[in-house]
Amino acid sequence: MAQQEAERARFMVEKAEQQKAAIISAEGDSKASELIANSLATAADGLIELGKLEAAEDLAYQLSSSRNIT
Repeated sequence: MAQQEAERARFMVEKAEQQKAAIISAEGDSKASELIANSLATAADGLIELGKLEAAEDLAYQLSSSRNIT
């Protein structure tokens, strides 16, 4: 009977440790998501401007190789 109680207690400890690890992992994921969101919020305007410049560069390259453009 005591052996069963000891095994049950060991199982409960292992289960608690697994839950603790899952919580720590979830907290880390949450923090990483928060940092990414903050970085994107501060860099969003720059990224949009960069996209516009790249699109304009691509368009200029395509137009420069066209014979119908004067």
